[in-house]
Amino acid sequence: MVNNNPNQRVGVFIDVQNIYHSAKNLYRSRVNFKELMKAVVGRRQLVRSMAYVIKTENTEGESSFFEALRQAGMELRVKDLQIYPDGTKKGDWDVGLAVDAMRMASTLDVIVLVTGDGDFVPLVEYLKLGMGKAVEVAAFSRTASGKLKEATDTFVEVEHIPRALLRIKSRE
Repeated sequence: MVNNNPNQRVGVFIDVQNIYHSAKNLYRSRVNFKELMKAVVGRRQLVRSMAYVIKTENTEGESSFFEALRQAGMELRVKDLQIYPDGTKKGDWDVGLAVDAMRMASTLDVIVLVTGDGDFVPLVEYLKLGMGKAVEVAAFSRTASGKLKEATDTFVEVEHIPRALLRIKSRE
């Protein structure tokens, strides 16, 4: 699945909304972030793991979810959901995640992006070609951008990581 060279220094950058909604919509499941982290890091040295989250107006369960991410060893980057006068909502961390990955790249051998968002293709290309870094992407194969899969050195299918998906109990 991943190169397990114990001398490699790894940074993991997780687009939480992307991976959370893919798991929920495709598999009626939640992501077990602790198992996901174990799988993408392997025996390598984890230098830093960052989880990018949006705080919504519906905070029920949000604080426990954020705490679970912290317990899985992630540093949280939190941004409020933007609500515009016309009612549209926007919340993403694409630029923040990209800037953090570029800023930390000099201390890493491998950058792992946990997202299927094709907007990250230029970041992958810059990290690989401009900085000489190995870049791995972990995402759900059915929702990951084809261009992102092609651009990365290694694509890890989250749906094939043992215990990475937890079924959502239906309320009937």
